Amino acid sequence: MTSYKIISTNRVGSGNYMRISHDSTSTQTSMTFGLFVPSRFTANMDENAINKENVPVIYWLSGLTCDDTNFAMKAGAFAHAERERVALVMPDTSPRGEDVPNVDSYDLGVGAGFYVNATQEPYTKHYQMYTYVTEELPALLEEQFSIGKQGLRSISGHSMGGHGALTIALKDTNKSWVSVSAFSPICNPTKCPWGDKAFKAYLGSVDAGLAHDATALLSENGATVYDEILIEQGADDNFLSGGQLLPENLVEAAKSVGQKVTMNMRDGYDHSYYFIASFIGDHISFHAKRLRSKYAEILVESSSSLDFSATTGKTITCQAMVARAPKQPLTLETITVGVPQKGEVRVKVMANALCHTDIYTLDGHDPEGLFPSILGHEAGCIVESVGEGVTSVKPGDHVIPCYTPQCAAPGCIFCQSPKTNLCPVIRGTQGKGLMPDGTSRFKDKDGNPIYHFMGCSTMAEYTVLAEISCAKISKELPLQKACLFGCGVSTGLGAVWNTCEVEPNSSVAVFGLGAVGLAVIQGAKMAGAGRIIVVDINPDKFPAAVALGATDCVDSSKLDKPVQNHIVEMTQWGADYTFDCTGNTNVMRSALECSHRGWGTSCIIGVAASGHEISTRPFQLVTGRTWKGTAFGGFKSRRDVPLLVERCVAGKLPIDHFITHTLDGVEKTNDAIETLHGGKCLRAVVRY
Repeated sequence: MTSYKIISTNRVGSGNYMRISHDSTSTQTSMTFGLFVPSRFTANMDENAINKENVPVIYWLSGLTCDDTNFAMKAGAFAHAERERVALVMPDTSPRGEDVPNVDSYDLGVGAGFYVNATQEPYTKHYQMYTYVTEELPALLEEQFSIGKQGLRSISGHSMGGHGALTIALKDTNKSWVSVSAFSPICNPTKCPWGDKAFKAYLGSVDAGLAHDATALLSENGATVYDEILIEQGADDNFLSGGQLLPENLVEAAKSVGQKVTMNMRDGYDHSYYFIASFIGDHISFHAKRLRSKYAEILVESSSSLDFSATTGKTITCQAMVARAPKQPLTLETITVGVPQKGEVRVKVMANALCHTDIYTLDGHDPEGLFPSILGHEAGCIVESVGEGVTSVKPGDHVIPCYTPQCAAPGCIFCQSPKTNLCPVIRGTQGKGLMPDGTSRFKDKDGNPIYHFMGCSTMAEYTVLAEISCAKISKELPLQKACLFGCGVSTGLGAVWNTCEVEPNSSVAVFGLGAVGLAVIQGAKMAGAGRIIVVDINPDKFPAAVALGATDCVDSSKLDKPVQNHIVEMTQWGADYTFDCTGNTNVMRSALECSHRGWGTSCIIGVAASGHEISTRPFQLVTGRTWKGTAFGGFKSRRDVPLLVERCVAGKLPIDHFITHTLDGVEKTNDAIETLHGGKCLRAVVRY
């Protein structure tokens, strides 16, 4: 493995910026590059981590006189990269060192490598920047950090770096780059003084530079290479008027071959980093959109390669975490999973997110909790086989198991009503831990049956579901993310959008800042709520709430009065909508009693322990307040979950911030439970 050294690390927003050095085989010098990693992929920097996620990345190539730090310090790009969840790599512009040849000129030698492989002395030994950027650096990032694997990378740059980005992308014949953009690029270097000087020195002639001239390469390709090339150019750039950049030549060449080039000529802007900082967000979004599409293609290809023919129609033996008794750790056991019967679907569980409801049952608080059972209900799965009569899904489809089924039958008054999502068709057997025919598909090593849980039982490598509990989703969202839509996130969003129908400019109070509470905040912000008050006894949770849209944070443990009184004082009459996300009946009362006099609505989301009852003075309801509850956020599962996934794929519903911990192997489920009990976990996703 290639060795490297992290020179420095700085926290930037929620992400991390590092400067990393390594001994380069291309330049035969020590090379330093900058790397920004968004918070979503922090675990990738742990050298001991296994099964690291593939991180989408944008390479940024800087211009003349720059090194690896200029863009990092001046462009203001990191907040945009964090928002779009892409890494940024910033290599140096040339080799450096005592034995690296240099001249007393800003446009040749150190700081001016032009991203070519020099063939002329004295530059041949060290000035191999093309190979460094296109081969060596990508290999290091892929090997060490799982960044940019399977071609999940784009490229951009400024001035000389814009030239480098365009030519590297246009020279590529292996589809190594998803997209390309540039700021003030040197578009036709064989026709300008900078290129004339560099190509003669590094390559021996200007003609040799045609292989590194974006305009010439476009003409040579003779066809569309990318769906779009995005270029920013300042109209007041002195190098534009000085004949160094020649963007008009690139545009003309693109027209001749049908390559779309969007050239944004920006009035009043020059060649500086002020210009870059003004529009870098647009370019990061441009690349991120295309990187997401590429990632989706990779996922579809990988899932399509699964072959279930060997197990279809046969009992499957696999691993599962079995809950043998309340208040006891789960046990890793070898179980058998039976063949799906009429109206059933057997699935391979790819990822399972741990939900508090699982813990609630394991701790013995669920009156319907049965043992031994296989818990888990927030998962992403792939259909392995189907039983008789199943038509809505087929092997290879991606599905989310839904504990709230949707039969959608014309005769089901619940499914046909817009007022509810509580389909009762299999409620009787589901509550007894059985499949619709009254039997279990699970057996332990001794042949004894194991109960199902919430119609899902996803803490097993394989499980069987009722067809009406399967929400078929797009393959474009990784299942380790899509699983979140199986419970908590959907419940919080739906409580706001469906159950309460929060209006723009309304006020909202949220009690409890776990994953559901944060989903309520996100949903309220997206609905246009004007004020979002959050309440918790752990102030460490407040920054995440504020990041999602909270406007006021209340630590109820520090108050000298009931929290409902405090919120009424804050708002004069109370909040228009309040949400309990704790499952604590005392908090449920507080949430109701700080809802707005005359029209306030309070929604119970959290599930209370067995035997607990809610209470309040009737006067609270007489004076216009409404008390209601929600199950799965009112979403009709098979209809609505796919739509939530589509919004996520489109970048309109981000959910990455909910995943705080990722583990690998079904046997790590107890570790996930311990992590959840630690108080700093929103969702721990276990990948199988």
